[in-house]
Formats: sequence, C-alpha cells, structure tokens
Amino acid sequence: MVVKPALFQGLFNKFKKEERCRMKTKYGFETTEERSRLMSKIRGKDTTPELALRKLLWNAGVRYRKNVKKLPGTPDLVILKYKLAIFIDGEFWHGFNWDEKKQKLKSNREYWIPKIEKNIARDASVNRKLEYMGFKIIRFWQHEIEQNPAMCYLKVIQEIEQRKNFKTK
Repeated sequence: MVVKPALFQGLFNKFKKEERCRMKTKYGFETTEERSRLMSKIRGKDTTPELALRKLLWNAGVRYRKNVKKLPGTPDLVILKYKLAIFIDGEFWHGFNWDEKKQKLKSNREYWIPKIEKNIARDASVNRKLEYMGFKIIRFWQHEIEQNPAMCYLKVIQEIEQRKNFKTK
C-alpha cells in the first residue's frame, strides 16, 4: 500500500489539531485558532530588544554567550570573563508592575495570575542560584531597552568596569 503524501499530511494535521485542543482544555478554556497562531509567534530568543543590546555590546568589543543552558534560568546574555548574567524580561511574562496589572486582567485570570506569579518566583530563585555561583545579575525590562538602549548598554559597561577593578585589586 502506498501512502500519498497529501493524505499523510492531512492525517498529521488532524492529529496535531486534536493534540492542541487537548492542551487548551487542560486549563479550562478554549482559544481561537487566531489567538493560538499569534501566541506561537512570541519568541523567547533573539527578540528585538535583545538584538539591540547585543549589537551595542558587540560593537564595543564586549564578547558574550547567548542563552547559556548550563546556567540556571538560561540567561539571555552571559559575559563569562566577568561573571555577568543578563536577562531581558518581557513585561507581561515576568510581571512588570504586577500588583497593578493583576487587577486589570480580564480573561483567563485563573490561568494567567498563577502562571505569572510562578514566573516571578522562578526569576527570584534563578537570581539566588546565580548569585551563589558568583554571578552578578542584570535584569532589564523589554521597554527599558526599547526606550533607552544606550542607558542599558552603559549599565552593562559600568558593571564590567567594576568587575575589572575588583579583579585587579
């Protein structure tokens, strides 16, 4: 029996769609195909603010590693020479101004509030682990880099200079 590629693709798409529906109902709510498509486009790596900061640092001669999986929390940028871990956090996912924003959430509150609060707790835990390992943690909100990338760049450069001076003493 020969399976036609188009038929196989149709079965595969049907299976994927059923799998997605099971995932959605796990949290007690359904999302539209459009919402699902939009959410799938949200990136966790190589975001526009991350690229902007990386470009500034690279052009200044600062060498770094991206998304180091061996470190807790997989920092967006790591400058190993100075033990700097840099995170660029999205406002919604990491709870910027959370006490105020939590009150304004209207849809799927029973899902989003615990999820974002877990993210906030995980961020604090990651900070403690990295500090224990001797890393200095710098966290930027996405809007900080979008509004003033030079200020964020200078903050990293200042921390590098402090760590350089600390090493030589």
